[in-house]
Amino acid sequence: MIEHHVRVRPSADRLSREDQLAWKLAAVATATEEPDARCTAMAVNRVIDNASVAVASLLRRPVAAARAQATAHPAAEPGACVFGTRTRVSPEWAAWANGTAVRELDFHDTYLAADYSHPGDNIPPLLAVAQHTGRTGADLLRGIVAAYEIQVALVKGICLHEHRIDHVAHLGAATACGLGALLRLPTETVYQAVQQAVHTTTATRQSRKGEISSWKAYAPAFAGKAAIEAVDRAMRGETSPSPVYEGEDGFLAWLLDGPDADYTVQLPEPGESRRAILDTYTKEHSAEYQAQAVIDLARRLREKTGPPATVRSIVLHTSHHTHHVIGSGSGDPQKYDPDAGRETLDHSVPYIFAVALQDGTWHHERSYAPERARRPETVALWRRITTVEDPEWTRRYHDPDPARRAFGGRAVVTLADGSVIEDELAVADAHPAGARPFDRAAYAGKFRTLTDGIVTPAEQDRFLTAAEQLADSAATALDGLFPAVDTRTVAAYDARLPKGLF
Repeated sequence: MIEHHVRVRPSADRLSREDQLAWKLAAVATATEEPDARCTAMAVNRVIDNASVAVASLLRRPVAAARAQATAHPAAEPGACVFGTRTRVSPEWAAWANGTAVRELDFHDTYLAADYSHPGDNIPPLLAVAQHTGRTGADLLRGIVAAYEIQVALVKGICLHEHRIDHVAHLGAATACGLGALLRLPTETVYQAVQQAVHTTTATRQSRKGEISSWKAYAPAFAGKAAIEAVDRAMRGETSPSPVYEGEDGFLAWLLDGPDADYTVQLPEPGESRRAILDTYTKEHSAEYQAQAVIDLARRLREKTGPPATVRSIVLHTSHHTHHVIGSGSGDPQKYDPDAGRETLDHSVPYIFAVALQDGTWHHERSYAPERARRPETVALWRRITTVEDPEWTRRYHDPDPARRAFGGRAVVTLADGSVIEDELAVADAHPAGARPFDRAAYAGKFRTLTDGIVTPAEQDRFLTAAEQLADSAATALDGLFPAVDTRTVAAYDARLPKGLF
């Protein structure tokens, strides 16, 4: 890997394009090396994972609203598919609808380092453009691997959240790079698209603070849509704000560390394999990633604590991120509010720990049902659970070695009789370093579970076969990545929604 030092530069320096981060990202994306078999196999896993959660969210209001907006923009052939419909739409609108469906349940893949990310958010815009432009399965997989490479590099090197900038600012750049790899565009074109994508997709973290709204699902879909539009504009020869990262009035200088900003971003050398996708991981449970190990820990503790009613208090010693973003250190009263919506509850580790301890399981719908959240014994236990930051868990969260990185914590449970039970778990069972790392069979199992009753068993089999053969498939086979569902049920749900402009 090559370490690229990125700092703010005055306009008078006239920083050359080749020395700008946006150019270096574009150069990695447009390199000619093909991804290796392990990386493309993992990309197939994530295509399956995305379809799982997209289909499971079809009858959720934010997804339906995005779908209605998209289907109001039908495209002349070829266009791109939208989950849950038979309508082909313009690719940027397909990315919008499908990106929202993938993100809605907070149940697809993750990568955590200096910042946060859901790299699978790159797949809907890449798939939409691949369909629209008649690309093959191998083209799509190449684009996915490139997008993951760029997003992981940015997430490792540039922290956004400490300045309250939402993590989709890195997503826009990654998607633009993935599209460049997919379409085999010139580096110059991708460089311009990256800069516009960063410039237009930077927003604050208020979308994940306080009373969390449906925008949490829309934010990455918006970034994907904007990245497609940025690539389209760059292909037409138009330019973008430059240098978007290093400029004295740019991203680093005014939104991140300021005029003295200095970051290190590691990117592959020419000829080096793009393997970052192998460092990312998916979710077994539908909740914020730091809650994955907490759910597994709560299920394990359930065998030791006895009835939850006997619990006097639970303190989870954990990392800075878990404490301040999804724990009691956030200062958000909504994280203890039984009337809070799902978007807030899946970012409340006290709630998640309480329900997992009581139920011994986790379900992407039942665990968030209003009647479940308002259950009196749950509310009582929930409000006895707090988090504290432990410097050692924070250090482990940021360990440079992915094999040693930890996203869990240590639970101290005090029972009514004063006795104390302690246990800890570093990573979720499904993590690559966990007790049951996710493999192809696990991804297929997740797909079958989430689509049960929505997609027929025969259609489940057909979809999984289409995904597994993606590397060798022709352009027309990309339509097979959209499992068939009862579109009449979907349309009937959509018809009940308020109408918008389109």
